[in-house]
Amino acid sequence: MRSGFVAVAGRPNVGKSTLVNGLVGGKVAIVSDKPQTTRRRISAVVEEELAGEPYQLVLLDLPGFQRPRDPLTRRMQDTVDETLLDVDAFLFVLAADEAIGAGDRFIAERVYAAGPPVVVALNKIDRLTPDRIAGQIATAAALGDFHALHPVSALTGDGVEALRTDLAGLLPDGPRYFEDGVRTDLPLEAQIAEIVREKALLLTREEVPHAISVEVGELDVDAGRVGAQVWVETESQKGIVVGKGGRTIRAIGTRARPEVESLLGRPVFLDLRVKVRPRWRRDERALERLGI
Repeated sequence: MRSGFVAVAGRPNVGKSTLVNGLVGGKVAIVSDKPQTTRRRISAVVEEELAGEPYQLVLLDLPGFQRPRDPLTRRMQDTVDETLLDVDAFLFVLAADEAIGAGDRFIAERVYAAGPPVVVALNKIDRLTPDRIAGQIATAAALGDFHALHPVSALTGDGVEALRTDLAGLLPDGPRYFEDGVRTDLPLEAQIAEIVREKALLLTREEVPHAISVEVGELDVDAGRVGAQVWVETESQKGIVVGKGGRTIRAIGTRARPEVESLLGRPVFLDLRVKVRPRWRRDERALERLGI
């Protein structure tokens, strides 16, 4: 069979995780309009056939390229740097509705110089007119010597199937890295924590989303019980996440519960507690415990 790894690279907030979910055909990575949503490398597995031959495409959803500002963002960038060293191809994602600028050129220099073939995905074309799309294609094409360039919309699915086929065609012969039916390498606890964090990002604002992390402390699938701590760095942030009379944390739980139940295949009692862990983004031990 064909099998291999494709690193998904791009600036923060260009729609990498949404595109990964579209390529997999289901939700693997959380999605938010907040920068730094993706904090760790997530393996997303696609199993299909190409010309009658089975393949296993492992997409490595990465944090966005960034200049490290603290131990959290340094670890995120280290994850990106390490992943670039040993993959079969790159999926370089650009946002069609934004100017292709210095940040994109910096990433282009890294991925094109790495050696493996580069497939460019010009995402969010649903937001542009055909003339504007043509102009952005020309600008994207000038960034480097690419294998293929695909205008796509991760939101509507336009162009995603052709992109998936093109990526599969780049895979070498290889083993099956993941068992049948496995869509991600994240353990259940981490998947649940990410679901809760996604809803917390949706319902908070300003600096608070960057200070939120989630840790699952209790998981009893048979009993349908999940307990998780939503960590923030200050008492004022805790007040925002809890909300007046507990309104916000209840809303986070209400939005997260259906996805957690779908993941576990049964009804669950989801117990969320908001706790303060000062400066956890600068605490190496806390980051290690959170799997970052």
